Amino acid sequence: MSSKRLFASPGFLPRLLWIDGLATGATAVLLIAGAGVLAPVLQLPVGLLRGAGLVCVPFVLWVLSLARRPRVPGGAMAAVIAINFAWVAGSAWVAFGPQWQPAAIGIAFVCAQALVVLVFAELGWVGLRASASGRRAAA
Repeated sequence: MSSKRLFASPGFLPRLLWIDGLATGATAVLLIAGAGVLAPVLQLPVGLLRGAGLVCVPFVLWVLSLARRPRVPGGAMAAVIAINFAWVAGSAWVAFGPQWQPAAIGIAFVCAQALVVLVFAELGWVGLRASASGRRAAA
């Protein structure tokens, strides 16, 4: 299967959302439950880590509810992509902004999770464009 057909296939976006939701859920659990252990290692505040995990919970529930649909609405998918890009921007602010001074391992942790989220956003964008062009071609 060509990559163009893969991205345009009806199941691509729901599968991507399942993976995004599960990965974000795992990150949320790690940040909420492990904030006390992670904070001194990463040199980031417990409240920041736990708050970031708590912010993820409604997103996870929404993304997993979208993933259950046979066809993901384009506007909802665009919102997921925008939120993912916003998370990447916020992560860059945490890692490199003036508010906090994380340890090198903290910068690596924040950048690694941001890179994963960036991949989800990019795949979502490619899949959304491919599914839209596929619908236009079928019409």
